[in-house]
Amino acid sequence: MLEAGKTLNGRYKIQSLIGTGGMAAVYLANDLILDRLVAIKVLRLDFRQNDDAMRRFRREALSATQLTHPNIVGVYDVGQSQEMNYIVMEYVEGTDLKDYIRQRGALHPIEAVRIMMQIVSAIAAAHQNRIIHRDIKPQNILIDREGNVKITDFGIAVALSDTSLTQTNTLLGSVHYLSPEQARGGMATIQTDVYALGIVLYELLTGRVPFDGESAVSIALKHFQEPLPPVMNPSVMIPQSLENIVLKATAKDPMNRYRSCYEMFQDLKTCLDSTRLYEKKFVPTSFSGETKVLSPITTQKIKPIQSSREIPIVEMDEEKTVKKKRRWPWVALLLTISIVGIMAFLFFKTSPKEVQVPDVTNLTEAAAKIKLADAKLSVTDVIQVQSDEVESGKVIETNPKAGSTVKEKSKVTLKVSSGKEAVTMKDYRNKTYETARDELKKLGFTVERKDENSDSVESGKVISQSIAPNQKVEGKDTLITLVVSKGENSIKMANLKGYTREGAIEYASANNLNLTITEEENDATVDTVISQSIREGLEIKKGTPLTIVLSKGKKAHTVTKQIVIPYQKSTNNSNRKANKISIYIEDSVNQLQNVYNTLEISEDTSVNLTFSLTNTQPTGKYKIVSDGKEITSGTVQ
Repeated sequence: MLEAGKTLNGRYKIQSLIGTGGMAAVYLANDLILDRLVAIKVLRLDFRQNDDAMRRFRREALSATQLTHPNIVGVYDVGQSQEMNYIVMEYVEGTDLKDYIRQRGALHPIEAVRIMMQIVSAIAAAHQNRIIHRDIKPQNILIDREGNVKITDFGIAVALSDTSLTQTNTLLGSVHYLSPEQARGGMATIQTDVYALGIVLYELLTGRVPFDGESAVSIALKHFQEPLPPVMNPSVMIPQSLENIVLKATAKDPMNRYRSCYEMFQDLKTCLDSTRLYEKKFVPTSFSGETKVLSPITTQKIKPIQSSREIPIVEMDEEKTVKKKRRWPWVALLLTISIVGIMAFLFFKTSPKEVQVPDVTNLTEAAAKIKLADAKLSVTDVIQVQSDEVESGKVIETNPKAGSTVKEKSKVTLKVSSGKEAVTMKDYRNKTYETARDELKKLGFTVERKDENSDSVESGKVISQSIAPNQKVEGKDTLITLVVSKGENSIKMANLKGYTREGAIEYASANNLNLTITEEENDATVDTVISQSIREGLEIKKGTPLTIVLSKGKKAHTVTKQIVIPYQKSTNNSNRKANKISIYIEDSVNQLQNVYNTLEISEDTSVNLTFSLTNTQPTGKYKIVSDGKEITSGTVQ
């Protein structure tokens, strides 16, 4: 374990340990040259003695340097310090997707699709570079504080699976995402990555993995023997179109899955469109889940070695003893020659072998270090040299020269191109595309345009540039991409009918709509949307006012009750005097503490009381007061 404050190769100062895994530990460090935070993955101690694992570690690191994508963790450098092999990577401040799901539970379909599109886009880019991830799982997917996804550990699991198959606890973390064909002993392919992506999407939508068990073997068996459990979220409806993506990606037979991640990405783009929400359920063709039984390995018993007491003693007579004495000088001579021969053999065997310096010209510095390490050579120094022929950042030559014969573990110096004379990039943001394009072409740049919606940048002006302002670059033949505003972003209005109050609020918040909520009596379920002010499918901009009407339940119905109010004759006065009557009722409109009606009676009087009742107020009440004294009360339904 590296201590805080230690510096690797005089450049990377360790700050803290941020994670451990089956093969390596990951540290947060400061790059003292470029003054930036980086993550450094250091190969675990027990793997450093394994030549096969070491070679795979370097080769997989080389593969990672070939991947450039906004949703893939960048690899900056590969090196060795005091027999510690390490990879320097982009530092992502945030958490991994597994912890993100633990904290939030099942995600809303809108957020799940947003995250999944970033993941699938990254894996598609890897497949285009002929790299299969092989170990897609939420633990290998990082998510920063802005919700941006970064995938890591491309191919590193290959060394683990090939050299440490008995580490069950390590493999258990991946077996939840293992494809049926891998569980049956098949090779990893593009379709195995697609299957793992489907399991990750299932976990995003439900908050759990589809298959679990007490052992890795029991989980693996479920992957190719049991159907996928239903994709359900108790708090929100999952559209059939989105569930179909999970079902197609996780089909038992690879032939029924998406043929590529690009195809899966295109499906994700439209799965929440209103026209697709109620499409038919995806049903794959049948798949045979036969189990292969391996024959037991037979072993032969090894015959035990006899003890010294069992060795027979051979008696020698005097004549044989004399002959043996006569042969002794020859035996001694032969023994001396043998010892000298063995010592010479050991000397030549342990002396360093001679190797040829490989040709690493036009490779990146990181790739050159890996290739030299494979040849059992190490890099001691890197010299920056200006060059008009070799691209900046790539190797011009080595010292000793390529093809030279040297001893193993010899030191090699790299000469790396610093490029041609550099120009300082201007800031073209908020300038018109035409102005920026003309200036850059005069400097020798190749300009590429990409259009995007923007709520803050005026249409036709530059939002961002692929080469940052004030960065020094070679102007000639360098490609620069300008992202140009198409104006405010618009969205296609969804059909919210049937959404719950919470679902409608979440939709409006996700799309930055100004929501107003009203309520009406209706036969629909209480607190569900019955109408909306913007029709389905209409293109609208962020900030647009939206009014929805929620159901208050069934419409009110009236109940009439006839009540006879008795006349109360005064006992103190023989003269006939009218009673002052106050009537109180409680229904969906009136409250019992408020007077509903008043009247005066001089004889028994019949009155009709009308009550307005609903499903939320199914019972009515009444109370009759005569001259300040309650004389009768009751309920109606």
